[in-house]
Amino acid sequence: MLKATWSLWMFAWTKIPLIALLRPTVMEANAERCVLRIPLTWLAKNHLRSMYFGALCIGADLAGGLIAMNLIRFRRSRVTFLFKDFQAEFLKRAEGPTVFTCIDGRKMGDLLDLAEQSGEREEDTVAVIATVPDKLGDEPVAVFQLTISMKKRAG
Repeated sequence: MLKATWSLWMFAWTKIPLIALLRPTVMEANAERCVLRIPLTWLAKNHLRSMYFGALCIGADLAGGLIAMNLIRFRRSRVTFLFKDFQAEFLKRAEGPTVFTCIDGRKMGDLLDLAEQSGEREEDTVAVIATVPDKLGDEPVAVFQLTISMKKRAG
């Protein structure tokens, strides 16, 4: 996973530096599942010493987005994606390193197939769950629903 983490950091520093500042670590990444961790550093903290909601949202974005990026790269597809909307439910304060898990890779693979075949914009919703294993085990601190939109590029 070290290679995946370095790839993410290189992408972040060149395209979206804000991601790199949070120093995410990829714990698992494949076509069906992505798990990553964001440490609770002074850059990610709010005034209550828990993870700032913006940092939590970046973690959710990455967990869902890395699956889509990996699927597109592996297939050498001409499909692009973005998140159209974002819903979050914050259940508890994230007072430690936070782990973001998305298990909707199969759903994104099906969406990618549909976008490649139709050539039109296709959308579906993926879920990401945030936990703080060091403090709360598997109990979620936040649940995110992100609508991913995919479309085949022209040309």
